[in-house]
Amino acid sequence: MKQILVAIILNIIYKLPIIKLSSFLLIIYLKNKWKIYERISIVDLRKSFSNNGSICFFLCSTKAEDELMAKSVYDFTAKDIDGNDVSLSKYEGKVILIVNVASECGFTKQYSGLQNLYDTYKDKGFVVLGFPCNQFGGQEPGSDEDIKSFCSSNFGVDFPMFSKIDVNGDNAHPLYVYLKAQAKGTLGTTPIKWNFAKFLIDKNGKVIDRISTQTTPESLSEQIEKLLSE
Repeated sequence: MKQILVAIILNIIYKLPIIKLSSFLLIIYLKNKWKIYERISIVDLRKSFSNNGSICFFLCSTKAEDELMAKSVYDFTAKDIDGNDVSLSKYEGKVILIVNVASECGFTKQYSGLQNLYDTYKDKGFVVLGFPCNQFGGQEPGSDEDIKSFCSSNFGVDFPMFSKIDVNGDNAHPLYVYLKAQAKGTLGTTPIKWNFAKFLIDKNGKVIDRISTQTTPESLSEQIEKLLSE
């Protein structure tokens, strides 16, 4: 339940140099615009006060009922690479590997490994979902049509690909807000670090593991087989 907690926040900001909201989002209403933070410095918070005298603060949980009361990845919808809305409930009962991909990255060759995983396990209830993103070194600059053509002609990709999105920042896709909240990165950090970060989802739509860019798709076979057998 959302609560107005101005007094509590005012008390916190004078004791901590950084408000790191690992279990919460901080939502600030400033000059007729909502802003959402996973982490905010005291300097930025005080600037918000000085810019407008009527700021409201809310804390809302980012756990099971965080993004739109989401209970699993099945509660999210995303546009596929052809611009069609796809509910992830379409993949209910499957083991899912969600990956933020890019066409001009040193790790782009992982497309081959991802396609091999899909070919190996798709008939057993496994699917790879690729989400292009241009936030890391500008390495996915093309249109959705360009990306689709590149993946097909260079790697024979036929697993589901989605429209280009942001995975970090104010415009992050709600699915990725949820994924990052459910499985933190190294040292408990939240943001996606680079292209080809991976999230492994079980048959119930729950996030099981967050997997680094450097981890190759081929090395995930054991985890996938274990989840498929459950």
